[in-house]
Amino acid sequence: MKRTPRSTALLAGAAAACLVLTGCAGSGVGRSASAGTDSLRIATLTAAQSLDPAAAVGSALPYFQAVYDTLLRRAPDGTYHPMLATRWSWSSDRTRLALTLREGVEFADGTPFDGAAVKANMTRFKKGGGASAKTLAVLEDVEVRDAHHVTLRLTNPDPAMLFYLSDAAGLMASPAKFTGDSLKTTPDGTGPYTLDKSRTALGTKYVYTRKKDYWGEEPPYRTLSMSVFDNETAVVNGLKTGQIDSALLQDADQQAAIEADPRLTTRKQSIDFQGLLLFDRAGARTPALREAKVRQALNYAIDRDTMLDKIRLGRGETTDQVFGPGTRGYDKKLDHAYPHDPAKARKLLAEAGYPKGFTLKLPRLTAIVGDALAASLQSDFKAVGVRLDWESLDQASAVQKIYTDRAYSAMVMNIGQPATDWITVQDLVAPGAFNLFGSTDATVKRLVPEIQRSTGAEATTAARRLNQHLVDQAWFVPFYRMSYLLVTADGVKAEPQSGMAVPSIYNYRPSRTA
Repeated sequence: MKRTPRSTALLAGAAAACLVLTGCAGSGVGRSASAGTDSLRIATLTAAQSLDPAAAVGSALPYFQAVYDTLLRRAPDGTYHPMLATRWSWSSDRTRLALTLREGVEFADGTPFDGAAVKANMTRFKKGGGASAKTLAVLEDVEVRDAHHVTLRLTNPDPAMLFYLSDAAGLMASPAKFTGDSLKTTPDGTGPYTLDKSRTALGTKYVYTRKKDYWGEEPPYRTLSMSVFDNETAVVNGLKTGQIDSALLQDADQQAAIEADPRLTTRKQSIDFQGLLLFDRAGARTPALREAKVRQALNYAIDRDTMLDKIRLGRGETTDQVFGPGTRGYDKKLDHAYPHDPAKARKLLAEAGYPKGFTLKLPRLTAIVGDALAASLQSDFKAVGVRLDWESLDQASAVQKIYTDRAYSAMVMNIGQPATDWITVQDLVAPGAFNLFGSTDATVKRLVPEIQRSTGAEATTAARRLNQHLVDQAWFVPFYRMSYLLVTADGVKAEPQSGMAVPSIYNYRPSRTA
């Protein structure tokens, strides 16, 4: 990765992916008689330090959805529906995407939403250096045919482009506010809510009030608030005392603490996998990682079943692949490609020329790697001769050491498993935040373009071949897919959102009349 300020943004995106617990929470103590459709309060551990959509990342999307509409709307099941774009169609080679834009829509400042606004927003997003800017890497130009018709011209096909247009890259802000930095604290979009600045403190609490003249369907809640907590114990207390209406719980102990409360509704969902990402497959910093047998040995060394049982209380599923169950590339048998086998791990290390093992230095962010996980990995690796050297970092030092200095050959991360194969490829296989050293090989170079350009059965075949290759060559050391718990208070219904760790703001509804 080049040494640019974008490294900071990339870590912010990576940290958001690891610390996701986004929703809404907020004002008052307990639900009042005027609650119900009056207010929705959801808790989060993730803050948005800026409300400028150029800096948006998908894991913090609810903050932006309240005030900015996207070009497309992604339903809970992952299907795409009209929003600011009412129709779309691809050219035969899938390098041109024609959009028909909604008429009669204005930004909060009165600026018309039109083709020129789409071009200005997408150009700014791509060049802005935000954590999600790379999602528009293949966007060559936005051709404005007239006020209500644009065509996105791509240098190459992008199978995830519709996803991106329903995500951070599709957020539309008033181009009149692009000069200066007012959008950071005073958003100007076409969304269903207005930020209540008198009750908002960025980084701590965000309060939105419903617009009276929103162009679309009126949201069911007059007030939407999102409050940031620094630990899940406080979130659970807030849910139990009625100060919070909904939250997503990651910690297994906190999930267990909430499930017995009859006043709350819980719903399990699988979002992320946790595992060891191996950056240095060429052996630049850790020569042993150059050998596939060494990487395979690391996989055989891990006792995933015990880790899941002791660390996650069995909440999840062990896996040896990075492709999620919703993708074409997923192959159930690859979840168990590397059973726990220390003897085989030691044999592979010896065959690779490391009979006495080697030392692997890893960064440790305690929000991701707790004491139990650190001890478990250290014990499993020690049993086969691999010595783990943990170096504790805070987020400030992590930016410099991981992304700028590239000081580590691997890192334990929590990574989302989207339903789109191409997003997995772009996030984990292509050079970038999670392939820091730009690892590749002849098979990857052949299969990635096939996935990019193919559709239907051909795309499925290419994705499965790539997944099999990554597992065979042990590009990663996954542990398990983690089960999270979506919690809602009495009177509130929420649906999980495909492609997001948390529900979209559109996925909340009163479950009964208040």
